[in-house]
Amino acid sequence: MRPLLLDIYRFTGFCVYPLARLAAPLISALPRRIAYNFFQRLGTYGSDDILTALSPTKTDTPVIWVHAASVGEMQAALLLVSALQQDCGGYRYVLSTTTKQGSQLAESRLPQGACCIMAPLDMPQAVQRAINAIRPALYICLETELWPLLLHSLQARNVPVLLLNGRMSARSLRRYRKIATSIGALLNGFSKIALISQRDLERFAELGVRPERMVVAGNIKFDLPFADEKADAIRSAHRTRLGLAEHEQLLICGSTHGGEEALLLPVFKELSQTMPLVLVLAPRHQERLAEVEALLQAQSLAYERYSTLKGIRRTAVVLVDTIGDLADLYSAGDFIFCGGSLLPRLSGHNVMEAARWGRPVYFGPHMKDWRDAADLLISAGGGFQANDMVALSALINRHAASAEEYEQACTAARDTAASQRGALARQMIMLQEFLPE
Repeated sequence: MRPLLLDIYRFTGFCVYPLARLAAPLISALPRRIAYNFFQRLGTYGSDDILTALSPTKTDTPVIWVHAASVGEMQAALLLVSALQQDCGGYRYVLSTTTKQGSQLAESRLPQGACCIMAPLDMPQAVQRAINAIRPALYICLETELWPLLLHSLQARNVPVLLLNGRMSARSLRRYRKIATSIGALLNGFSKIALISQRDLERFAELGVRPERMVVAGNIKFDLPFADEKADAIRSAHRTRLGLAEHEQLLICGSTHGGEEALLLPVFKELSQTMPLVLVLAPRHQERLAEVEALLQAQSLAYERYSTLKGIRRTAVVLVDTIGDLADLYSAGDFIFCGGSLLPRLSGHNVMEAARWGRPVYFGPHMKDWRDAADLLISAGGGFQANDMVALSALINRHAASAEEYEQACTAARDTAASQRGALARQMIMLQEFLPE
């Protein structure tokens, strides 16, 4: 970032921080995303030092700080930390996130020797407090979360900073072009950048990132474990919890956003007239549960919450009200729809997360952030774009009617997802030279 812009940005944050401190008790009481653990966002961690509490006898052990914006990035971060612990022991890990959902997922799956905090707001005082508490020997950012003050402060302390799973959409590139010099300088501050695709590399290069700092390594999110030898057992366990009979078929609509459920529920009603169908509905954001429940009630659809199920289900609709279960819950599905794709304001979600279980994957036309993955599945015959609800209903009916075509789609989805694995191993190799001694 240009010195003048950075100075203005720093001064603004410096002035706002005292106001944020004064307002913190009030903000913390608000039911908003930014309010969750707001004191941590100010770089305040309470009376117990987070790292001392984590490992009181090993305070001199190097700390690796891994930042993951939300749930999808946190899944990748947990995979990365697990791989690092397995291959390169002797470190402690601090994971940071900016969302309640990301924090809850991390807390439920944290390995020993790791803790999770809310990422500091990009203000001088908050950043310095966080760095002083964590004392990282290495900072890893997953995907392109650019916090100028945090990055500059880490670099000033000679902490290597890495960008893994880097990506840049066409929309982001158009926005960054307006401040290309500043963004290019900021990106060149990373010690190394691992990018998802060649297209991402070209977009970073357009902003002035030096070639020697970049490598194409694939997407860690495609490396979710398959557990092929356990796939049947995982599927059986989830279907048992859902109380599914042998003859019942399961449609999972995952990561849905506002406005999508209203489009999908009539499709479920129509399909239910010709097949014994159960619907699992998993909204992307948990704070929308009340909104989705109201919609189900308005459409006279009885439902149960997933958290209450223990093998007995009395309704044809299940509403997922837990964090971090969807990735494996997909294993139970017969037909899988990936949300965040039906409305122009949306840009898709990770379809490979569902495809790895070997089931046809359906999605809408708005897949900007996951276009490459969607195209791979479509070309292989394991993914299907439905431009409207008539098309979606027709696709599911077609696969339900033809066992041969359905099995071909299942195999294509599974094989395509498997072919995209390996990004984690490649990025692990890249970061070896930056690991603290």
